[in-house]
Amino acid sequence: MAAGPGPGPGAAAWGGPGWRLPGRVLELVFSYLELRELRSCALVCKLWHRVLHGDENSEVWRSLAARCLAEEALRTDILCNVPTYKGKVRAFHHAFSTNDCSRNVYIKKNGFTLHRNPIAQSTDGARTKIGFSEGRHAWEVWWEGPLGTVAVIGIATKRAAMQCQGYVALLGSDDQSWGWNLVDNNLLHNGEVNGSFPQCNNAPKYQIGERIRVILDMEDKTLAFERGYEFLGVAFRGLPKVCLYPAVSAVYGNTEVTLVYLGKPLDG
Repeated sequence: MAAGPGPGPGAAAWGGPGWRLPGRVLELVFSYLELRELRSCALVCKLWHRVLHGDENSEVWRSLAARCLAEEALRTDILCNVPTYKGKVRAFHHAFSTNDCSRNVYIKKNGFTLHRNPIAQSTDGARTKIGFSEGRHAWEVWWEGPLGTVAVIGIATKRAAMQCQGYVALLGSDDQSWGWNLVDNNLLHNGEVNGSFPQCNNAPKYQIGERIRVILDMEDKTLAFERGYEFLGVAFRGLPKVCLYPAVSAVYGNTEVTLVYLGKPLDG
């Protein structure tokens, strides 16, 4: 019978022959673990890392998705552009934060959609659970109700306010946030209009339900947008090297906004 792991800590202690279980057995064991435990397991040895990350639709990720995602998120088209179960789990962990939003909004049970309560004379926003200070990232945002007079999508630091009095472009109202107002196509930062977007004649207005893809590049320090398969251009340049969070702000009562993290954007 093979000996168990030696007394020393670290991955080497777990790399002995007795712990080289078949990949299918490891996959079955891993399917009972939570995300934090899986992250630790991936560091044990190359075999474990390969079992966990070799197939993003394996039983490990399928089981974890079934446990942490709402049934509505899995059976509707909310995650239709996230093809793998690992990607769906990742999207959930990058969704709107229930603890970092205006008191006048709540996150629906699907885990991805913000609902703004019908509160008069208030602008309300929300940030995601995770922000970015490096790398390239993409996410989709779409409105599932009226835009009202102001409907802004973009990014914000942790210091940006998520609620204010009146109906204003909250996202972009200070130097801690950058936003695109879908109502009038204005770009907003530091309380000023930074031009119209996209920069073309007779730019089409946003249509309810239309998915806008947001692309944050922390290496080039830019924020860009896509509509469908059309690249609309870079909206903001020279972003600061700080942690930036996907964010939205809304004013219309009972409107709903959905945000889904996609991961690293595809080039071309």
